[in-house]
Amino acid sequence: MWYKINNVNELDSPSLLIYKERVQNNIEQMISIAGSAERLFTHVKTNKMPEIVKMMLAAGITKFKCATIAEAEMVAIAGGKYALISHQLVGPKIERLVKLRQKYPEVFFASLIDSTQIADAHNEIFGQNNLVSDVFLDINNGMNRSGHELNDQILNLYIKLSTSSHLKLHGLHVYDGHLRASDFNERKKECDAGFVDVKHFLETIKSEGLAKPIVIAGGTPAFTTHALRNETYCSPGTCVLWDWGYSDKLIEQNFEYAALILTRVISKPKHGIITVDMGHKAVAAENPIDKRIRFLNLENYELLGQSEEHGVIAVKDWNVIKVGDVLYGVPYHICPTVNLYDEAYIVENKEVKETWQVLGRKRKISV
Repeated sequence: MWYKINNVNELDSPSLLIYKERVQNNIEQMISIAGSAERLFTHVKTNKMPEIVKMMLAAGITKFKCATIAEAEMVAIAGGKYALISHQLVGPKIERLVKLRQKYPEVFFASLIDSTQIADAHNEIFGQNNLVSDVFLDINNGMNRSGHELNDQILNLYIKLSTSSHLKLHGLHVYDGHLRASDFNERKKECDAGFVDVKHFLETIKSEGLAKPIVIAGGTPAFTTHALRNETYCSPGTCVLWDWGYSDKLIEQNFEYAALILTRVISKPKHGIITVDMGHKAVAAENPIDKRIRFLNLENYELLGQSEEHGVIAVKDWNVIKVGDVLYGVPYHICPTVNLYDEAYIVENKEVKETWQVLGRKRKISV
C-alpha cells in the first residue's frame, strides 16, 4: 500500500506524516486547475511548513495567503516575496506588521481592511513609521464572517483606501468558504450567484474612474469555479495536503492524500475494544466523533471516544489486532490537525529520513 513506511518502527506516535511525492503532485494539479502558477495565492495556513512553501516556489508559485503574522514571516523565511495576511489586523498587530515590514523590507506584506476605523489606524501608525500599508478591501459576499457588505457605503471605503496618504489599495478579497455543496454544478451556481454583486461593484469602480483592482476569490471548495474566471486570482490551501472531508465532498477535485496521522494500538482493555495513542491532541477534534479520522488499514471499526491522549475504538477483528500495531489515518480536517504538531516526518520512497518543522503554527516567530 502507498502509505506504508518501511522504517515505521523508528517513528514515534502519534505523529504527522507528510508524503513528499504526493505534495508535489497536488501542487502540480493545483497549477493545472488554475491554468498557471501566476493565478495562485496559495494559502499556507494548511501546511505551515517552510519546505512546502519552497516546493511551491520551485513550481513557480510566488504569491501566498496567510492567516497570521507568524505564517507571513514563515513565508519570508522560506524565500517568498509576496504574502497577504487574510485578516484585518487590529490593536498591537498593526505595530507587529510594521516590524515585519522593517525586518523583511524586500518582501511585499499586505493585509485586509473592511473598516474605516481600522483604515485610519493603519494610516496613522504606518505614517508614524514613514511606511505605506499595503491593503486589500475585504468583501462580505455572504459568508458573514468578515468583510464589508456590498452596500451603498462600500464605495466610500474603497475611495478612502485609495486616497489615504499611508495606505495603498491593491485589490479586493472575496472569500466564500460557506459554499460547499457536494455537487459541483450546484456549488458553481451558488458561487456564481454570490459573485454577481462583486461584478457590479467592479463596474461601479470602473465608472468612477478609479484604479482597477485585482480580485482574489475563494478557497479550496470554490477553487474549481473561480478558476473559470479569467481575471480572478484563486487562493486554495487545503488541496496541497488534502483530507477526508474535502475528498468526499469535492469529488471533481482529484487531489491525493499527502498527510496522514500515524498512531499505535496501546491497549486492548475489553473484547471488541482497542485503544490508540491518538487523542484530542493528535487530530482535530472540532467535528463530531464520526468525523475525526479515517483509518486506511483498519476495517469494520467505530471511533467511540477520545480524551487528551487516548482514542477508543470498537473493532470487529479484535483477536487479530495486537498491542503495538500501527494504524495510518486520514484526518477529516487537515488544517487544524497540522497545527497540533511541532514537526512532521517526511516520507519519500516509503522511507522517513528527515523531519520538517511546522514553523507556522507558532503565534510568534520573531516579530
